[in-house]
Parts: sequence; structure tokens; C-alpha cells
Amino acid sequence: MLDARYDGKVSTDDITTIADALGSVLGRDFRGGLYEYLTADLHDAVDAGAYPVLSGLDRAGAVSAAGLGHLVGLDRSVVSRRASRLTAAGLVSSAPDPDDARASLLTLSPAGVRLVGVMRARLADALEQRLEAWPAADRRDFARLLKCFALAGPLQPPHRSGRR
Repeated sequence: MLDARYDGKVSTDDITTIADALGSVLGRDFRGGLYEYLTADLHDAVDAGAYPVLSGLDRAGAVSAAGLGHLVGLDRSVVSRRASRLTAAGLVSSAPDPDDARASLLTLSPAGVRLVGVMRARLADALEQRLEAWPAADRRDFARLLKCFALAGPLQPPHRSGRR
């Protein structure tokens, strides 16, 4: 339901369509299916649950489990368990954090970097297959508009003056 302050600048039908599509893409079934596709038969230690850790490390570089958890939306303990498995498999490296003796910094090992490269290539192939029937102009528009949406940054809760 739209906020009572909605000013009607964008059609309600457009807002509903976008919200429904985002809900589908962000939902567990869509993400899980994508992660399964990207990680299938790559390595014994890699499954759909490992994808956010590997992909997040690729984007973030050296980061603590807590920092990675924040980035990918997982609890630190979940990230730590998955990172331990990936470290044992030689895909992730862990080193003491020079700024915090209590923490370790996680990074992709060279084997992890190669594996993420395969996952990125699979993602590109999947997107190409999904979009190949679209007219070129629609693909360009979709890419441009999705980038604009993403670059606007995360949505923030509205500021509620006078409330705590």
C-alpha cells in the first residue's frame, strides 16, 4: 500500500509493477535458483549458500566476517561458518586484522578468484539467455535504468520527526 504522502508523480500501476518485480527478484526462490545455477558442480565446498560469501568477498576485498555479513545480509556467525568451509577448501584466506586483534580479515585465495570468475561468466551467460529475445534498445534501456536505480543507493526508512 502506498504512503498517504504519495504525490502521484509516478503512476500507481508503475509503482505496483516495480514493487512486485523487486519482490520477486529479491525473494528466496529467485535468489536461491540463481545461486544454484551459478554454483552447480563447481567445487565440493561450493553450494548456493557459499555464493553470497564468495561474491561479497570479490566485491569487498579484505573484510571481517561481520563486515561481510553486513554487506551480503547474513549474520556474522553464518558468514564465519561458510568462510571456514571455504577456507578449508582453499578458496578463502583468513589473516589477522591489523586494526583489531580480535578479528580476522577474509579474502579470496587465487583459487577463489578463479572460481568467482567462472560464476561471473555463468551469470553473464544466464543474463544473455534471459535477455536475448529482447530488442537491443530494450536491453540498453533496462541496463541503463537498472544502473540508475542501483546507483541511487539503498532505500532508507523515512525520517519521522518527533518519534524515537
